Amino acid sequence: MSSERVRVAILDDYQNVAFKFADWSSIKDRLQIDTFPDTTNDEDILAKRLEPYAIICAMRERTKFRASLLDRLPNLRFIATTGPYNAGIDVAYAKTKGVVVSGTGGKGNSTLEHIWALLLATVRYITVEDARVKAGAVPWQVTIPFGLSGRTLGLVGVGRLGTATGRIAKAFGMEVIGWSPNLTPERAEATGVTFIATKEELFRRSDVLSVQMVLSERTRHLITGADLALLKPTAFFINTSRGPLVDEEALIEVLREKRIAGAGLDVFDEEPLPLNHSIRQLSNVTLSPHTGYVSDSNYEAFWGHTVENIAAFLDGRPTRVID
Repeated sequence: MSSERVRVAILDDYQNVAFKFADWSSIKDRLQIDTFPDTTNDEDILAKRLEPYAIICAMRERTKFRASLLDRLPNLRFIATTGPYNAGIDVAYAKTKGVVVSGTGGKGNSTLEHIWALLLATVRYITVEDARVKAGAVPWQVTIPFGLSGRTLGLVGVGRLGTATGRIAKAFGMEVIGWSPNLTPERAEATGVTFIATKEELFRRSDVLSVQMVLSERTRHLITGADLALLKPTAFFINTSRGPLVDEEALIEVLREKRIAGAGLDVFDEEPLPLNHSIRQLSNVTLSPHTGYVSDSNYEAFWGHTVENIAAFLDGRPTRVID
């Protein structure tokens, strides 16, 4: 590439840590870097903002690079995304435009840790009591935590994360059952999870239901209002995967009417969650801002590999290319 500095846009770095978790010194003199920590879903704004850039650093799926946007970015040559794949990028179409897409590895078990942090905070009402103690509220205790020993954890999805989630549940003395569209009795047995033949039975039997599925057109709204209606009034619903796996409006209705005990949510249909969104007004949810994959160790891998990927692209030998 020429000696002229290459224009780079870093998108959606909410915590402004791209330069904290990686050493950019080896390439900084070759680049002109701008950062845009505010996410927008408006394609017209994105096209105008990103038009000058040859390289874009994308944080997971926060900004979507569909074919229609790629068509409006004539200078784009390289997308450095974090994570090994990115469902928000039309990689096949990018390739037809001559745009290379590279991903990164990860480090640690951030998502698994977050599943259990959110689950435990939800069933033990940690955030409720934290707020009360800090506010000087009386009486001293008001909630009754939900004990896990002897209860049933239902897994929607029994892949790597679901299997690991189930192992931890057993340490708490829980029974672990699972279902997914492709789960077989043999695969369930190999993971130590009791196979459930139907989604309906899984929802009826679960005391805590946790979602560990990949979002695709086939799994969008996999969990419907009819499914949620089958949960016990004492049940808790946990989603750390993707918001659109669930009919969000149906979930809001179930929670607003207190037809289940509560929910722990890290993911939403629209992110960042609008300030006036009705989910923010519910009293029986524990919320986190899609930080399931976020940790210092994971960011070290994300941003460290991003710098390596940009350097390799500038040198004409792209690495970690996503096909």
